[in-house]
Amino acid sequence: MPREPLTLPGHIMQDQKEHPYATGDFSGLMTSISLAAKIIAVQVNKAGLAGVLGLTGRTNIQEEEVRKLDVFANDVMVETLASSGHVCVMASEEAADPIPASSGFPGKYAVVFDPLDGSSNIDANVSIGTIFAIYRRVTPEGTPGALADLLQPGSRQVAAGYVVYGSSTMFVYCAGDEVAGFTLDPSIGEFLCSHPRIRIPARGRIYSCNEGNAASWEPGARNYVEHVKRGRAGRPPYATRYIGSLVADFHRNMLYGGIFLYPADHRDPARPKGKLRLLYEANPLAFLVERAGGAASSGRGRILDIVPESLHQRVPLYIGSAEDVAEAERFLRGEPPPA
Repeated sequence: MPREPLTLPGHIMQDQKEHPYATGDFSGLMTSISLAAKIIAVQVNKAGLAGVLGLTGRTNIQEEEVRKLDVFANDVMVETLASSGHVCVMASEEAADPIPASSGFPGKYAVVFDPLDGSSNIDANVSIGTIFAIYRRVTPEGTPGALADLLQPGSRQVAAGYVVYGSSTMFVYCAGDEVAGFTLDPSIGEFLCSHPRIRIPARGRIYSCNEGNAASWEPGARNYVEHVKRGRAGRPPYATRYIGSLVADFHRNMLYGGIFLYPADHRDPARPKGKLRLLYEANPLAFLVERAGGAASSGRGRILDIVPESLHQRVPLYIGSAEDVAEAERFLRGEPPPA
């Protein structure tokens, strides 16, 4: 068995070697994303000292209050990717419209990203993160990218990943069949391989959700949560663990097993399909969890099969251990629980 590369650049180059016709564009793109992650990590780690805590006084396209660190992270991602020469168009959770690449040579890839997931937790020093997904463009090469390059089903992702800014900074990604995690060593400024082959357990003992919204969920979602809380013969009750930063909750469950759920919330008529964004959150994490042996569902079908209709489309999300997600789907279909 070949030795696992020690660094993130080494792992990226190994992926490139497995594709004999690779041109190096994808490797260059991943290098740019990892650079952006390092820059954001530095600012997150000293946010309380650098004057980037607090609100900007405006709202974004999601009608959410924008924090100063949101703006910084978004600018870093946009500027780093646009200048890489490997991107034809981008989309950010913070921007209403597609973001063109500033390079005079539009690249082969389209990138979508949530620059700072969980930003409402920034001022409380809770783990937050960056989420991204990469697609091959579908418009002709050499021309500016277009909306069609971004509105592709998640099943067409070339790669996806996330960065967790917490007690350490971790970069987790997949560009093939295996999910790998890398921890930033600040003494040398490099991501070192710490989790070479991440596999999510088939079933966990954790459920993660905001139960404060349960009264406005559909009955199947409420019944499922009550079911796992009670447990049954041969299986103890599940424990609840909810941070409120999707990337942090997801990362924990990827390592330990369990399910994260954000059902459709009928409390807000303007958001009948839930809160989470298909392009920036659900699709990238669904790609990763499937490659790690798990599953991701809208409650009515596979997340990666959804054809996006708009840049900021929202979906319900049930994601994590495969058996847990399958069980949640049964409850949503109204099927009785097993004896």
